[in-house]
Amino acid sequence: MYNKVAIITGSSSGIGAGIALKLSSMGARVVVTGRDERRIQAVVEKCGFVSSGKVLGVRADLLVDTDVRDLVDQTIAAFGCIDILVNSAGIMRISPFDDRSYLDTFDEVMSGDLRCIQVLTHLVVPYIEATKGVIINISSLGGQRPAVEAIAYSMAKNALDMFTRCLAIDLGPKGVRVNGIAPGPIRTPIMDDNVVAMTENYCQSTFPVARIGETNDVSEMVAYLASDKSSFITGAIILVDGGAALV
Repeated sequence: MYNKVAIITGSSSGIGAGIALKLSSMGARVVVTGRDERRIQAVVEKCGFVSSGKVLGVRADLLVDTDVRDLVDQTIAAFGCIDILVNSAGIMRISPFDDRSYLDTFDEVMSGDLRCIQVLTHLVVPYIEATKGVIINISSLGGQRPAVEAIAYSMAKNALDMFTRCLAIDLGPKGVRVNGIAPGPIRTPIMDDNVVAMTENYCQSTFPVARIGETNDVSEMVAYLASDKSSFITGAIILVDGGAALV
């Protein structure tokens, strides 16, 4: 991973931040991005503690196409190439189909979980092809199991999984691997204490591994898929869910 250049979206907090810290600790040059400048700089500083490599912070709203272009331009200006793209940013909204606001939620989720990934990936692919790099999409267990209270979210993540498979076929002959990770419930800083407690109890009583997931459970899989150790894996959607899909 030494000197590889990695863009990790949604890396100003949560799973994305954990991925940025992991790849940085392995010697990658990491681009930390999100919408909150303060959180971005906090993650940049943490990455600086675990790696002597350069870390770049870029504030970008992925729903704004000009911000996405600027993110890519700043990365190339700073590092000259892109080896790894981790599409980790996303949103989750609850809105049953019969809710009056469902169509608004649908548009919001499709933009935040699907369209912005298309825009960024489309811009990055020429650079990834040049380095014969890796694309990793962070999906969700929700994309594989129907959730009637979050139909739009399940649809978007399922579509992201198909995008991963299609892109793997398209870019494979060019030396690019594309994989997805589908996490189950993961403890993140934005979860309040009540949500954490309820989720932990549910996981302990339901999942085969009997615990909630941690951000490092996902970041370790990202590190594996981003490395040459997984050179024979592409088009895979790997569950990191503690066995939740089994029950």
